[in-house]
Amino acid sequence: MKLPLTSIVGMGFGAFVALAIGLVLGLSVSANFSNTFSLLNDKTILSTDALESQLRTHFTSVENAVVGLKPYFDDGTLRIDDPDRTLEDLSIALKSNSDVTTLAVTAPDGRRLGIYRAPSGKLWRIETDVPTPGMTPASLPMLEPGSPPTWGALVEHEVGLFANVSVPLVRDGVLIGTLTAASSMEDLSHIVRAQDEGQDNTVFILDGSGRVIMHSDADRLQTGGAIENKLPAAWQKIGDPVLEAMAGEQPIEEFQKAAELGIDVSFVEAEDEEYIMMKASLDGFSDQPWTIGQYYQSATVSREVRRLAGSMFVGFGALVISVLIAFWLGRRVARPLRNLAVQSERVGSLSLNEVEPMPRSRVAEIDQVALAFNSMVEGLKAMNTYVPRSLFIKLMRLGGGEAAQAREAELTILFTDIVGFTALSEHLSAEETARILNDHFAILVEAVESEGGTVDKFLGDGMLAFWGAPDERPDHAEAAVRTARRIAQALKESNQRCRSEGRPVIKTRIGIHTGPAVVGNVGALDRWNYTVVGDTVNAAERLQTLGKEVDGDPELTILASADTVARLPREHNKRPVGAHHLRGRSGLMEVYWIDPYPEAAADPSGKEKLPVSAAE
Repeated sequence: MKLPLTSIVGMGFGAFVALAIGLVLGLSVSANFSNTFSLLNDKTILSTDALESQLRTHFTSVENAVVGLKPYFDDGTLRIDDPDRTLEDLSIALKSNSDVTTLAVTAPDGRRLGIYRAPSGKLWRIETDVPTPGMTPASLPMLEPGSPPTWGALVEHEVGLFANVSVPLVRDGVLIGTLTAASSMEDLSHIVRAQDEGQDNTVFILDGSGRVIMHSDADRLQTGGAIENKLPAAWQKIGDPVLEAMAGEQPIEEFQKAAELGIDVSFVEAEDEEYIMMKASLDGFSDQPWTIGQYYQSATVSREVRRLAGSMFVGFGALVISVLIAFWLGRRVARPLRNLAVQSERVGSLSLNEVEPMPRSRVAEIDQVALAFNSMVEGLKAMNTYVPRSLFIKLMRLGGGEAAQAREAELTILFTDIVGFTALSEHLSAEETARILNDHFAILVEAVESEGGTVDKFLGDGMLAFWGAPDERPDHAEAAVRTARRIAQALKESNQRCRSEGRPVIKTRIGIHTGPAVVGNVGALDRWNYTVVGDTVNAAERLQTLGKEVDGDPELTILASADTVARLPREHNKRPVGAHHLRGRSGLMEVYWIDPYPEAAADPSGKEKLPVSAAE
């Protein structure tokens, strides 16, 4: 007979609560003194650490923005005398980091280029020495060529209050400017509000000069009313009676554990009410340390703290018995749930082959969960056979249905085809044909996924893959070319083994084109495919077909359009082979031959060439 989980939990915790309350209330209505303060210490530490951790995460993200961009200015890739390129790259960096409000580079002569994100989300270019949101000449720190990322003073601007961090830009040992990122303090409001636990709790931040720069209850104080002065303002004059009473705060010595971690806890009396206030110093994100703190009404807690009494021995005995019962019951209930959590984590990463079936249970609800979980895993395994795992993971990470909505995006398409496979398969059995194709596709898929691409489909003996969706990436053309060269190297090694074993070798053509395409769910009703369609796809296939014109009998041919080549760094080994008319497309397309093995540094005169008659 299977017992319901509700009955087990209800009877178990009911017995635990009855025993604990009966023993404790038999002698005392208060808890153990040291245990009470230990819990309060832990609450103090956890709440303060949580606020500090989120603030540090935010400001570290801001600092990483300038640290990541600094090398591009140092090596000359970005220059203040090339404003269009610099502003474009700063815009990209700002879009990719929601924690940064302003990014700007300042030359020694005061010239400044930058991007500012308005509260509406619109990006504004900064091409002037007029004070920029988040930075002024006086707020920028004095930097030397070897200075680390340095945080400046808070800056008040007509659009808000900003924190800023700067790094020196150095070329050939000479300071050529300063790169600064600023973050609006308004962006931290959600962090402060999230730490506010309710109407009996208030979170605040003070800067180094004692001004209140953030307040979670500015519009609704615990004592009634609202803050009178606009932030930032001195804590003595802000209009919050609790903060104004900090001058007479009384430290609570029992919070020794919190004090050892730099957290001050004290009683504050304001308007005939008593509050517990916690404060800690936060440095590293301004020219002076900040103070992060919170206070909450202490009426209940303070009465219990001051009336702690009772029998320590019986209380300790009740605690031990309660802990043992809770531990035993918790283990009994949590064991299958813990196993479920482990297996669910593997499902979440789509490591379905590592998922162990959930065992059956005598508890009805847990047994139902186990059956449903095992059925779900089997269904996912079946679905994962036909849906690329990398695509599945990307769509899950990016939000599933919303990420799969059909849209137009700039993508790089890669199309492959085996040379002469029809003639080759005529001499092979069905099993041999399938084995050759599967081995070949394994090489292609491994190369595509290792460069973050998405395999769309297999078309006979060819494959269609793309980069730039569902997750956007600026280097999609480079990734496609790197994939083609990975395929070339893997195919070369595979063919060497085939020759030594007397098996047929595979020769392949690859076409690569970059341009706009429609990507997302295409289909109807319950038969949808996440795919890519459009002229860009057709052009990639035509480039692959154009590979037939290559002289000789190369093992692998890579042809790319000028649109793809324009997005490659200069060091990519490539060679123009003229303008060609591709079937089904009007006009001519500039085509480039991409060296499959650039590390071999072959003599260009020995490379395959498209015949002159193929060019128009």
